Amino acid sequence: MGLIRSWVESANREGCDFPLNNLPCGVFSIDGDDPRCGVAIGDFVLDVAALEAEGLIDLGGPLLDVPFWNEVMEAGPATWAALRSRLTGILAKGSADRAAAEPHLWPLSEARMHMPFLVAEYTDFYAGRNHAFNVGSMFRGPENALPPNWLHIPIGYNGRASSVVVSGTDVRRPWGQLKGADHPAPIFAPSRRFDFELEMGAIVGQASEGMVSVARADEMIFGYVLLNDWSARDVQAWEYQPLGPFQAKATATTISPWIVTRAALEPFRVATPARELPLLPHLTEPGPMLYDIALEVWLTPDGGAETVITRTTYAEMYYSAAQQLCHHTTSGCPMNVGDLLGSGTISGAEKDSRGSMLELSWGGKEPLALVGGVTRSFLEDGDRVVFRGGAQGDGYRIGFGECAGRVIAAHADPVDAGR
Repeated sequence: MGLIRSWVESANREGCDFPLNNLPCGVFSIDGDDPRCGVAIGDFVLDVAALEAEGLIDLGGPLLDVPFWNEVMEAGPATWAALRSRLTGILAKGSADRAAAEPHLWPLSEARMHMPFLVAEYTDFYAGRNHAFNVGSMFRGPENALPPNWLHIPIGYNGRASSVVVSGTDVRRPWGQLKGADHPAPIFAPSRRFDFELEMGAIVGQASEGMVSVARADEMIFGYVLLNDWSARDVQAWEYQPLGPFQAKATATTISPWIVTRAALEPFRVATPARELPLLPHLTEPGPMLYDIALEVWLTPDGGAETVITRTTYAEMYYSAAQQLCHHTTSGCPMNVGDLLGSGTISGAEKDSRGSMLELSWGGKEPLALVGGVTRSFLEDGDRVVFRGGAQGDGYRIGFGECAGRVIAAHADPVDAGR
C-alpha cells in the first residue's frame, strides 16, 4: 500500500510523521481548555470527541467523551477497525465530510499534549539481546553475560504505573542509596549515574483471564508508543540483588503522546531474530510479531547543540510484545485495559546503535563525544533527551512524534525530596 492522500495537504508531505495511513491517537488541549481525544493528521490534530458529539462518528455509544482512549480500547478490535475506517473516509481526498470536519482541526503547534490513556499497570522487560549481553558483560564478563533463563523466557519486572509521564515532562534527578566498590557502607545522595533507556511501549487494549496464546496476545495490543525507561544506574547497582530493580527505575517513565495503532503498523511486520535455542511451544510465534521501526536518540546539553547519539531499530528485539504479553499471563495473571509493557532496551550490535548511556560510555569508561566538544558518560542536569522513530513505507512514513524529557536537578536535601 502506498500513501493514502488526504485533503489535509500537510499529511501528503514527504517525511510527514502523520499521514492518513497513520492516524495515531492522543489527548490534547488548546489554550488551557479541557483535554479531549484527537488523532494526528499532517500538521494538525483532529478533535474526534467533537466529531462524535456532532454525529460524524458513531461507535454505538459515546466512547470519545472522556480525555483518554481506554473506553475505545475496551470496546474491542471491531470498534478499533470501525473508527479507523470512518476517520479514513472523513479525511481522504475528495471526502464529502470535509466541510463538517475541517472546523475541528487544530494546529499541532498550538496543542498541549496529555497522557493518551490511563495506565493501569506497568511492566518493564529486559528483552533486547544486545543490551542484555552488553550489560551482563560489564558486570559478569562475556562468558556469563546472559543468565541461564534469558534465552528461554522474556525477563521482566513490575514497575510503577504512577510514575509514567507524557513527553515534555521534566524528570527530576532522584536521590538514592549509592555504594562505591571501595566504600564499606552506602551513602544517601542524588544519583550520579542517571541514564535513559530506549524502548518501545505496547499498550494492552483488551483484558484477559487465564493464559492467552501469542496470537491472542497480539490481537489484544491496541498500539505502541516510544518509551524512555529512565534509570539510576548507581542506585540499581546497589539494590538489584537479589530481587532486581526497584527505586532505580521508579523515578519516571516517559512515553510519546501519540499511540500508533497496531493496524497502522501491519505493513512493517518482521520476525524476531534467529535463536540459539528453541523456545517452548507456548512462546513460539505463529508469524512475524515484531516491526521494522527505525529509532534515534538525540541529546542536547543545556545551552548546547543537539547530537544524535544512537540509531537502531525495534526489529533488534529478541522477544516481541506479543510473546511478552503471553508470558505475563502464564501464571493466570489477569491483564487490564491500559496495561503498559516496556520492551526492554533496544540496542544494535554496533557501538552507535546502543540504547543507553551505560552502554554508549561502557559504564563511564569511554565518555561519549557530543557536538561542540562536550562529553558525557551519564546524563547531567539540563540535558534534554529526545527519542524519534518511524516506519518507512512506499511514499509515506508512520511516525511516533517525539518522546522527550529534560533532566532537572535533584531536590536540595532529602527532606525536600520527601515532600
